[in-house]
Amino acid sequence: MPKRSSSHIVDLTGDENLAPNKKRVNSSQSGPRSSQGSQPRASQSFGNSHPSSTQVERDAWQENDEEYDVVDLSQDVDEGFGWVCLGAINDKVVGIRYYTGVASAGEQVMVRREPNNQYDRNAIRINNVQGDQIGHIPKTLASKLAPYLDSRKIVLEAILSGEKGFYDCPIYIKVYGPGEPETRAALERELGADRVPIKKQGIATPKVTKKQQEAPVPPPQKRTGYTGSSQPSSSQPELPVVGPPGPKPELGLQHFVANSEQFNPRDVEKLVEEWGLGEKALEDMPKAAQPSKLKATLLPYQLQGLHWMLDKENPSAPSPDKKDIVQLWKRHDTRRDLFTNVATNFSIANIPRLARGGILADDMGLGKTLQVISLILEGEPGTTLIIAPVSVMSNWAQQMERHIQEEHALKVLTYHGTGIKNMSPNDFAAYDVVITTYGKLTSELFPRGVKEAKAVPSKTGIYSMEWARVVLDEGHIIRNATTKAAVAATSLLSKTRWVLTGTPIVNTIKDLYSMLKFLGISGGLERMEIFNAILTRPLAVGDENAEKILQSIMKTMCLRRKKDMKFIDLRLPEKSEYIHRIAFRNDEKEKYDILEAEAKGLARTYKEGKQIKGANAYRHFLEILLRLRQLCCHWKLCGDRVSEMLALLDNDDAVALTEENKTALQLLLQLSIDNHDECSICLEELHNPVITACKHAFGQECIERTIELQHKCPMCRTELPDKECLVHAKVDEPPTIEDADIDTDTKSSKTEALMSVLKASRKDPNSKVVIFSQWTSFLNIIQKQLDEASMTYTRIDGSMSATQRDSAMTALEKDPKCRIMLASLAVCSVGLNLVAADTVILADSWWAPAIEDQAVDRVHRLGQTRPCTVWRLVVEGSVEERVLDIQAEKRKLVGKAFRETAKGGKEKTTRMGDILKLLDI
Repeated sequence: MPKRSSSHIVDLTGDENLAPNKKRVNSSQSGPRSSQGSQPRASQSFGNSHPSSTQVERDAWQENDEEYDVVDLSQDVDEGFGWVCLGAINDKVVGIRYYTGVASAGEQVMVRREPNNQYDRNAIRINNVQGDQIGHIPKTLASKLAPYLDSRKIVLEAILSGEKGFYDCPIYIKVYGPGEPETRAALERELGADRVPIKKQGIATPKVTKKQQEAPVPPPQKRTGYTGSSQPSSSQPELPVVGPPGPKPELGLQHFVANSEQFNPRDVEKLVEEWGLGEKALEDMPKAAQPSKLKATLLPYQLQGLHWMLDKENPSAPSPDKKDIVQLWKRHDTRRDLFTNVATNFSIANIPRLARGGILADDMGLGKTLQVISLILEGEPGTTLIIAPVSVMSNWAQQMERHIQEEHALKVLTYHGTGIKNMSPNDFAAYDVVITTYGKLTSELFPRGVKEAKAVPSKTGIYSMEWARVVLDEGHIIRNATTKAAVAATSLLSKTRWVLTGTPIVNTIKDLYSMLKFLGISGGLERMEIFNAILTRPLAVGDENAEKILQSIMKTMCLRRKKDMKFIDLRLPEKSEYIHRIAFRNDEKEKYDILEAEAKGLARTYKEGKQIKGANAYRHFLEILLRLRQLCCHWKLCGDRVSEMLALLDNDDAVALTEENKTALQLLLQLSIDNHDECSICLEELHNPVITACKHAFGQECIERTIELQHKCPMCRTELPDKECLVHAKVDEPPTIEDADIDTDTKSSKTEALMSVLKASRKDPNSKVVIFSQWTSFLNIIQKQLDEASMTYTRIDGSMSATQRDSAMTALEKDPKCRIMLASLAVCSVGLNLVAADTVILADSWWAPAIEDQAVDRVHRLGQTRPCTVWRLVVEGSVEERVLDIQAEKRKLVGKAFRETAKGGKEKTTRMGDILKLLDI
């Protein structure tokens, strides 16, 4: 690389909407691309050969998706939890001789509805994991199943249960229905009346004539128990009760420590040694040499990370001389030229396409950025594209300038902003590194005002270039595979791909699916329905084989080290975490009890199976639950109840979109947003939230796709003719409390406790504090009280520009008078370095514990020199205490992937189950 100076860091600004309009991305282009080419197709059958479909062309059901409009109504690609197995059907796949799809006994296959098949409107075809058609199920069976598939009452999963013959092939079909007992019972009666041949016995996957491949890992080790440190409040020392306003002696931090419960939220994530990736194995991993062009000296575990990354950029196929498994692929026992995927049993007579890259999932603060910079210096040459959130984009250029020797400085382009010219591949190739944002990435593939995605490759812009490597910083941003950001990232052209995240699984196992699809994993798991069949549903019921497959994937594709591992030896200052329980004041308790009684009454009615009046019962739950949580912070947050508006919308299944009804629907939608509710289609937190006229909230991308496919609401089957029946959230920022509306003389038990902790911490003249809240309106209230107390502070929230955020960071770091930062939890859990502070106050609790963990780790990370203290403020006897239990459940899922185990069962709670638990019902 030629000698370069640090002045080669370029910040290029441009118009994010200048990308030309192109035709829609072809479906064959939507997956990951690399220089290795597309997924190889099997060139032969491993059972019997099949004649060409031209023999009896009139009778063949052709597989041209464009001609016959194949719609996957039998398998909602985003379904996972909430379905239970009703039984199984043993039948056969017919029409084998007309199709070229290759599959063998024991192989997972895909079920597809063909509602527009010209030979049979009930047609159900069977595809292999590559999407090639094998045949179809018999007409008689298809006629019974098609109505249930079209109405989404059932979901089907299937494997081939025997070898293919010339005419047909045995198939074993599992039938899944809804988990809700009454609905399931009614469905089973309906299936029985229609004589659908479902057998209750033998639901487990049957033995097949061909010996199945064993999972790529030894039997699971015995689980270790977990005893949490949290104790019932009755066993805690007596806590001070916040009384009426009046002069009080100032208390020191020791008082709060003595009257708070010590708490380690990650006790449930204890890592145990397993299958070669325990702590001892990680400690013994080989190290790369210290990069000669780097100023910084890498720590031993960072050198190990660099070696691992260099190795993953050049994977090798399974060796013919030994029985190794690479990315779930192994060579056949007898045919050494045959490769079989141990998860799906799909076999191929070519060397399979292997993903180049992986997931670097080190704990926050372990130096993932520095390891990637070292990879760029030591790995294959070419231009690296880094996609990062706006808040941390500038950090990448700064880190490169700080850590790379000046004579080896990289030429860096910041590709973001307004006025960007149309850059060609040659323009990009003049740089070593191009840094951009997820927003820029999305806007180039989905230009504003254009419904469809551009064709890839394009003539100019990000999608015109095949990048040497693509790096997704905070890669869990793409955890929902249906969002434009995830589609845009997956559509990039690149040789290698990397995901950087401290939280590869935030809420559900499907978070991992999107990352694996981006990386380019092959063999079937890159398809959501196969991923659900192999992992999502089996994991939900504690299937050990699914756990083995998941752990094998993580062993192959992911490297995760934790700060508390002995060999990491960060020598970070001690971190103490406390739950500080607060007693309600009498006036607050009265308001809370009224709301809680209303919620519990509604919950008992629901639990007893009685019909709750009105179409918006669930919305009533959410509205009351939100108000309960907000009342724990300050009664002003509750604002005006929307119960009357909910009652207004209860009368009809769908409402006319008058201005009044649109306003009411927007209130309902805001309720879902404030509750961090999930999109009912993808089960992720609402993304680009919209609400239908039938009062159901979805992510915009999910519901628009569903409308295109079937023009019906997937929740209630109401007709949705087009996307004009969707109502968007208000354009304005979420409602905040204006200064004039806040009575600064009116405190709350939570704010009084918070101010007491602040005053105690200020007795140390060097201590600085970050206060996190999920509600900017609560930050407004705290801000007014800081003003009243003449405390200097700074603030970061979602309404601020990157420049304003940088200024706030600088103030916290360099201004000795500025000792407090008010921070939006959603914004500040990502990518910021807050080591200038040593104290964290979590003013309220977030549903996803990973978000809180990330926020805390912005303070307790490399570079921190002072002991750190974390305070969780929790109102005693309230819904806030039970939120901690919900968090613990979510932490268990992460443990599944990394063999981090916790005491307790494997029950997957539903959102309504969470609500009942929160209400202590």
